[in-house]
Amino acid sequence: MDDATIEAAVIAELEALGADYDVMDCDPALADTAAFCEAYGIAPEDSANCILVASRKPAGVMALCLGLATYRLDVNGAIRRHLGVRKISFAPAELTAEATGQVIGGVTPFGTPADLPILVDEGVVGRERVIVGGGSRAKKIHVDPAVFSRWDRAVVAPFAQG
Repeated sequence: MDDATIEAAVIAELEALGADYDVMDCDPALADTAAFCEAYGIAPEDSANCILVASRKPAGVMALCLGLATYRLDVNGAIRRHLGVRKISFAPAELTAEATGQVIGGVTPFGTPADLPILVDEGVVGRERVIVGGGSRAKKIHVDPAVFSRWDRAVVAPFAQG
């Protein structure tokens, strides 16, 4: 899928969810969180990373996890237990692209396959607004995180450690 198609799917899902959001253009070379926050004057605590996790035992269980950039996702604790697997880790870039249609630095829960679970750390919904990926490295979404609490695909729970 090309960037324009992915970005359109992201916007379509945000619209369908009635999300309060703004789209930000981003230099693709500055899409990674630390570089983005520094270049665009965004506080890291208002930026959320979206990361695919994939199980190894049993193989094949995946979920997108959204957590604030200032927190560490509890992959081997809360996330592993929630998914009911014995071993899980961050998915490699190739699997992330295959499962989401998006590339690292632009991954967002919006516009992803409907059967891919979305786990949102409760710290994200505690913010007034957060920056998430826009589906490509050239876009970011500034969104009211209340959308995650009312989205039937998203599970909001304590999935990260501060």
